[in-house]
Amino acid sequence: MCGRTSCHLPRDVLTRACAYRDRQGQQRLPAWRDPDKYCPSYNKSPQSDSPVLLSRLHFEKVPLGKGRRCVVLADGFYEWQRCQGTNQRQPYFIYFPQIKTEKSGSVDAADGAESQEKVWDNWRLLTMAGIFDCWAPPEGGDVLYSYTVITVDSCKRLSDIHHRMPAILDGEEAVSKWLDFGQVSAQEAMKLIHPTDNIAFHPVSPVVNNSRNNTPECLAPVDLVVKKEPTPSGSSQKMLQWLAAKSPKKKEPDAPQKEEPDVPRWSSQFLQHSPLPRKRGGAGLLQRWLKREEEEPAAKRAHSQ
Repeated sequence: MCGRTSCHLPRDVLTRACAYRDRQGQQRLPAWRDPDKYCPSYNKSPQSDSPVLLSRLHFEKVPLGKGRRCVVLADGFYEWQRCQGTNQRQPYFIYFPQIKTEKSGSVDAADGAESQEKVWDNWRLLTMAGIFDCWAPPEGGDVLYSYTVITVDSCKRLSDIHHRMPAILDGEEAVSKWLDFGQVSAQEAMKLIHPTDNIAFHPVSPVVNNSRNNTPECLAPVDLVVKKEPTPSGSSQKMLQWLAAKSPKKKEPDAPQKEEPDVPRWSSQFLQHSPLPRKRGGAGLLQRWLKREEEEPAAKRAHSQ
C-alpha cells in the first residue's frame, strides 16, 4: 500500500517546500545529495527514485547507516478501493488538508548558498515516516540507497478505502523528532507512529492505474456521485485551483459568480463500505529493529560511503 505517490514539484521548489528551523530558530533549506537523480512525477512507482529527508548528522559526524530513520516526501499518495460485487478498484488521491499560509522573511540555504527571498507558502507536502538502508557492492561501485514507508492501521476516515495507511508525521516538530536520532531514542520516536485523521482525499481517474501516465490528470478530482448543488470542500477547491495554475488554458470572459463549481464534497459518505482484513501488528517488530540499530556498535557498520 501507499507505494504509488505524486511528487511533481521542480527541485528548487521542492527545496523551498522543505524549509525548516534549526536549533537557533533560524529558517534554513535542506541540502541535496545526488540532486540529479530526482525526477518530478505525478505518478511515481515503487521502482522510481523519490526524495527523502535525512538528518545532517549522517553527512557530518556519523556513518550514513546509523539511525536509519528518514522522512519520505510526496504531494500525496494513491490508494485503491475495491468496489463491491466487481473486480474493479476506484483510485483515490490522499494528502494533507491544504490551508493558505502567509510567511515572510528570508531563508538561508543549509549549504551556505545565497539566501532566498521567497518562503514556501503553497502546497503542503505529505511527510511520511520511513526507515532507510544503504548497500555498498563488495567489488566497489555506487552505493545503493533504499527506503521503506512505515504503515499503521488506517484512521477511521480512510478505513473504507484501505485498512492500512502510512505513518504520517504531522508538523515540523514531529518531522524533526523523527529525524533526530542523536537526541530522540527509538522508544521516544515510536510515539510518533500512529494513525492520523488530519487527512484529505478525493477520487481520481483510472488513468493513474498505469504508472507510465504522468500528467496532472492523475491528481484531478472526478465525480463519483451526481448530487444537486454539491458543495466542494476547501481542500478539493485548493486542489482544482492548484492544478489549473499548472496548465495554461484559454481565458474565458468574466461571468457573475452564481454557484460554486460542480464538484462534490469529498468525504466518506461517497465511499462504498467494504469488509476490512484482519489487522496485523508490527509496531513491536519495528521498535526492536530501531533499538537494535541504536545499540549496534559502530565498528560493525559499513564505512564505504
